[in-house]
Amino acid sequence: MALNLADRLLTVVVTATLTSAAWVVAGSGISWIRPTASPTALPSASPVPSPVAPPAHPAVTAAPAAGATDALVIPVEGVAAGQLTDTFADVRGGGGRLHQALDIMAPANSPVVAAAPGTVEKMFLSDAGGNTIYIRSPDRRTIYYYAHLQGYQPGLAEGQQVSAGQALGTVGSSGNADPAAPHLHFAIMQTTTDAAWWDPATAINPYPLLVRHAR
Repeated sequence: MALNLADRLLTVVVTATLTSAAWVVAGSGISWIRPTASPTALPSASPVPSPVAPPAHPAVTAAPAAGATDALVIPVEGVAAGQLTDTFADVRGGGGRLHQALDIMAPANSPVVAAAPGTVEKMFLSDAGGNTIYIRSPDRRTIYYYAHLQGYQPGLAEGQQVSAGQALGTVGSSGNADPAAPHLHFAIMQTTTDAAWWDPATAINPYPLLVRHAR
């Protein structure tokens, strides 16, 4: 027999009351019969990732760091400032690149000395540069590059600290230098404190610095 309207309304009220009571008691920590239809669980929020530092990449500057190239010594003994020739903007490699260094002409085996103080960061035999030395300044922002050496000063080693004027080796023509024109290939590179010796850097013309600060 179908329920009349009053009975139906009574059934709805009782059901709603019991359902509300079940949620109130459950929220109080009292065990209760779980409703047949469980509420849909919301997806947990994904954790916000911590900021990641950008990869170390040398952001070179166009100008040398203050003090990094002060009071330079001409890096070949016996060569005066007036004998230097500015070869920084000369073209090399059949016009494909700029020299970006200074060629200091001198007789073979002339002493090569440190133009500025620093730490010997790398010594190795390069196909192009021959016997090479990379010396980093005390503030780590400047690298002095010496190439085409005939040989190294005995006892010179990577990690060694050198002072301005200290012997590094001798002038030669190792690498791709012309044996008939021995010279020191000298370059100054502006870099960053965390950059490695092989990382890209900004070349600085040594000529005006050597002429202005030669002593």
